[in-house]
Amino acid sequence: MNLSRMLAKRAEDGNPVRVGIIGAGKFGAMYLSQARLTKGTHILGIADLDVARARDQLRHIGWEAERYAATGFDDARRNGSTFVTDNAEALIRADGLEVLIDATGDPAVGIKHCLLAIENGRHVVMVNVEADVVAGPLLAAEAEAAGVVYSMAWGDQPALISEHVDWARSVGFKVVCAGKGTRYLPRYHQSTPDTVWENFGFDLEMVKRGRMNPKMFNSFIDGTKSGIEMAAVCNATGLRPQADGLHFPPSSRLELAEVCKPRSAGGQVDFAGTTEVVSSLYRDGSEVPVHLQFGTYVVIEAETDYATYCFEEYRMLHDSSYRYAALYRPTHMIGLELGVSVASAALRNEPTGSPIGFFADVVATAKRDLKAGEMLDGEGGYCVWGRQTPADTSLQNGYLPLGLAHNVKLLRDIRQGEPLAWADVVVDETSQAVRVRRAMEARFARPNARAAE
Repeated sequence: MNLSRMLAKRAEDGNPVRVGIIGAGKFGAMYLSQARLTKGTHILGIADLDVARARDQLRHIGWEAERYAATGFDDARRNGSTFVTDNAEALIRADGLEVLIDATGDPAVGIKHCLLAIENGRHVVMVNVEADVVAGPLLAAEAEAAGVVYSMAWGDQPALISEHVDWARSVGFKVVCAGKGTRYLPRYHQSTPDTVWENFGFDLEMVKRGRMNPKMFNSFIDGTKSGIEMAAVCNATGLRPQADGLHFPPSSRLELAEVCKPRSAGGQVDFAGTTEVVSSLYRDGSEVPVHLQFGTYVVIEAETDYATYCFEEYRMLHDSSYRYAALYRPTHMIGLELGVSVASAALRNEPTGSPIGFFADVVATAKRDLKAGEMLDGEGGYCVWGRQTPADTSLQNGYLPLGLAHNVKLLRDIRQGEPLAWADVVVDETSQAVRVRRAMEARFARPNARAAE
């Protein structure tokens, strides 16, 4: 609860936390809109492949033109303004940079930026959860070895869920289940960028005003983002995914403890110590009242009779047995909250969540019948969606990570709903992302995890 005071002291000393961000899309814009108002924070540079678009984004979110008029990083550092460039590597190497934010959403690019940032002694805030689930455990280990922080992004749901888990364990509760809400129906797994706004129920004027990317938003509705985020939570907390991944049971906020407890206790998750995403829709398409579509939660277990009495006495969102209770956050503010991660990394040398192992993977799964010779189009596209899968299962079957299922050619026909394997596609083993992924698997796979290969 001291971050704001620590930032104010940096401002008073004339030594603000200098930040660079790569990617001026939706998440980046949300962060930048608040960063300009945050004492003790200086956005040294913004890197985006389309500089004109990045500048337009800054105008759109209310930045005054003089704030991003710097002619270079030295100029920006001297006068406290921001340099906008298309050269991400130059930003990472810029003198004075303390924290690098990757908000690109591209796994291969995120891995590249992260490793370069670590090499140059920069803390990394990885908004790019796609990169995190491909190779996060290795990236975090490399950062620790170099004496810098590798952090999940506060405001995005994985970091908030990990904080729920940390809170529960810090006060001695057993974590039964943790996760978030979303809008889900089984048919959404076949959603494409052509049907995404219909599935969300979004007004096209709102889509235009929000500058919403249909491919990105499609990954939210087709189940991919849920799989990615829950895999990140597992890898950051040690929770384990269910054998078949996420089931998306409908639940209101008030029913979380009843729904997200083990089946052996009358709930709908396979075992205690897992992740689950609850749906804001019943399977008939009607809306769950008091749903948790944009929120996060944790379900805990009382291991003493006295705790169950307290759950009942204080109405702690308990289940019918009073043995389980839930805590939830009704919404998340995405990039608007990212400054917490930036400040924590720079001022406390502490991440807001970081991978500790490889427990869950996200596997490319066919949205429709696919034909040999087709080129996969990755997350949120027309070909595949990402299913959360136990890491051991993924390794044993040689499954293809969703994050590496972009712009690769299929070698055989794949049926709808079938998981893809490395052997099903043409793999460029020389690419950095593939090499880093292979290294991560070799380092973090549990013994015998590849026994079936």
